[in-house]
Amino acid sequence: MSSSQTGLLAALALSLLATGCPQATNDPAATPSTSSKAAEAGTLVVYCGRGEALVGPLFKEFEQETGISVSVRYGKTAALASQLLSEGAESPADVIFAQDSGYLGALAKQGFLAPLPKELLDKVDPRFRGEHWIGTSGRARVLVVSANVPDADLPASLKDLADPKWKGKLGWAPGNSSFQAHVSYLRHTWGEEETKAWLEAVQKNEPKVYPKNSPQVTAAIAGEIQLGWVNHYYLHRKGPNPGARNYSFKSAKDAGNVLMVAGLGIRAKSSNTSNARRLLEFLVRKSSQEYFARETFEYPTVPGIPTHTQVPALETLGLADVDQAHLADVGPTLKLLRELGLQ
Repeated sequence: MSSSQTGLLAALALSLLATGCPQATNDPAATPSTSSKAAEAGTLVVYCGRGEALVGPLFKEFEQETGISVSVRYGKTAALASQLLSEGAESPADVIFAQDSGYLGALAKQGFLAPLPKELLDKVDPRFRGEHWIGTSGRARVLVVSANVPDADLPASLKDLADPKWKGKLGWAPGNSSFQAHVSYLRHTWGEEETKAWLEAVQKNEPKVYPKNSPQVTAAIAGEIQLGWVNHYYLHRKGPNPGARNYSFKSAKDAGNVLMVAGLGIRAKSSNTSNARRLLEFLVRKSSQEYFARETFEYPTVPGIPTHTQVPALETLGLADVDQAHLADVGPTLKLLRELGLQ
């Protein structure tokens, strides 16, 4: 393993230690298949960082339609990427399905992912793909706002959360992977010192700490907090609710308006690339993209697919320009959060 690969593995391991995820293992009993099984006709091994409840139905539909048997290892994306790095050429994985595509970019730079054909890449919005991966769906970072907060009082920019007017009125989840990915993006956009200063200023506003996104949404609905920093779909999953609303910053391309993209890549040494490509093609076809919009309230990555009726169109969000690889630069972020007592 090269020094750069070792560095990436160390960063991933740091992420696992901080989030409490189990360390990757080479124990054959922990993998869904063997290399020989992965190479058999009609089979496919997927390392999947998305939840089974979200994407399991799509895998079943793919199996029924194609006759290809899909063996899925579910887990945290960081753990699965670390597993893949540890296994190297001996990995049984054919496809890695990442919750955050920055990990796919990092793996691609290390030569672990195969380049994808142009006809497949061209199906996806250019903002949500790389030469070695394609995005399948996106989650927008937003503020969930309690109904008792007037529109006129809302912050114009993410930086405004440092305003003392929000003291005792905020919620956040520093232990959540989406929070950490967003802070990683801020480090690359604002710089290390400015990001640290902003986090310290928000800390002075005494935000309530939650373990993840969904409790913030519940708290905003109940009026326990006025603003929470979350992913957009958590509110929509609760159904239409007058107790809270989502809010994207009005400043064009504000650093708070980030879309986090889930996506897939094919392992470079896979001997099963034909079936792997069929899976990727399946997940970006019209019916699958409509599934992500309809069932998970996420943003499709294929142009022309409408969002759920409860979800605002992507072009209305004023999205920041995001290098997805920056979202995966979590090692220094976790170090910073520990220094601030947020881990």
